[in-house]
Amino acid sequence: MSETIRTQVGIIGAGPAGLLLSHLLDRAGISSVVIDKRSREEIEKTIRAGILEQGTVDVLVNTGVSDRVLRDGHKHDGIELRFQGEGHRIDFPGLVGRSVYLYPQHEVLIDLIASRLDAGADIRFGVSNADLHGQLSDSPSISFTDSEGRDFLLECDFIGGTDGSQGIAKWSIPETERRDFFRPYPFAWFGILCEAPPSADELIYSAGDRGFALISQRSDTVQRMYFQVPNETSTEDWSDEQIWEELQSRVAGTELKQGPIFQKDVLQFRSYVCETMQYGRMFLAGDAAHTVPPTGAKGMNLAVADVLVLADAMAAYYDNGSTEKLDNYAPTALKRIWRGQQFSYWMTSMLHATPDEHPFDQQRRYGELEMVTSSEAGRTYLAEAYTGWPFDVSYN
Repeated sequence: MSETIRTQVGIIGAGPAGLLLSHLLDRAGISSVVIDKRSREEIEKTIRAGILEQGTVDVLVNTGVSDRVLRDGHKHDGIELRFQGEGHRIDFPGLVGRSVYLYPQHEVLIDLIASRLDAGADIRFGVSNADLHGQLSDSPSISFTDSEGRDFLLECDFIGGTDGSQGIAKWSIPETERRDFFRPYPFAWFGILCEAPPSADELIYSAGDRGFALISQRSDTVQRMYFQVPNETSTEDWSDEQIWEELQSRVAGTELKQGPIFQKDVLQFRSYVCETMQYGRMFLAGDAAHTVPPTGAKGMNLAVADVLVLADAMAAYYDNGSTEKLDNYAPTALKRIWRGQQFSYWMTSMLHATPDEHPFDQQRRYGELEMVTSSEAGRTYLAEAYTGWPFDVSYN
């Protein structure tokens, strides 16, 4: 027999979207239960990139999640676009008065989990057999088996589907009801993590005849770097010596600080939006609803923007019984999502060559980069989009 538990909002997925949603709901006096198939250790130790927009940092700090991002994160006041052997810095504060922070996603998750558990939140890690029921009814529910093998039925008023692109929330929407937009790319990134000091103070986005490269950072001792490769590339195709030679050739003018490579991966590029972000009383947010190429650093930031809109809509419902904001959740969130998709696609297309790129198209891309970097209007657009647009709702 299943044990029944009751809450106002059942949240499937303890990633940034799900945990922040639980946090914001708690601030509004709304109860929630969060479940995730992963263990707490797995969530906190899965290393992922993390460029946080100024607004995302403000949300974490001002709502009381943590101010560790200000102490341990690295504030970046710009990026460098490098092409045809020359570097061009985009000065964020000088152009738009904002910056970004290098703070990996797993660090955000460590902060969110600690904050929620300190507040007494009900988070169930390591669950299995999760399933969603009654999304179109007034009393949806989530069934699951906890880490100790006990079966539960979580009854709630609403379901937050925040379990990522491979989770069950999105796929529980019938295909006939789901409106999907998917765009694959004909290239990938070969990524490494290495033990070395930073090669540059800020990110370098380099487009050259040999292909794209990104010189990023993680900490004072660990660095993240990428270079463009064909989709079918395997990590076994490249020796450490070949990797360093290729990276260095693509960022001529900057001497890379080399060190032992302890992780290699190939990151496929996809753009995806599920415009059906509401299905009855289930609402999608974060990667469950959309994914972007990493070029524009928008993934986690779009998830935060989704959750701000969703938490505000749920708070309005519990405050006065109105469903107006809930009914407008998807249209409101999608405006920013498609803006983020456009920026990510633009950055990706401008900096990468397709396998069959014509020489004219290569020179046209260099012309576009020159136009953007030489124009204050172009630099301002890039800086505004990269550092993040104002949020649609207040969270104070």
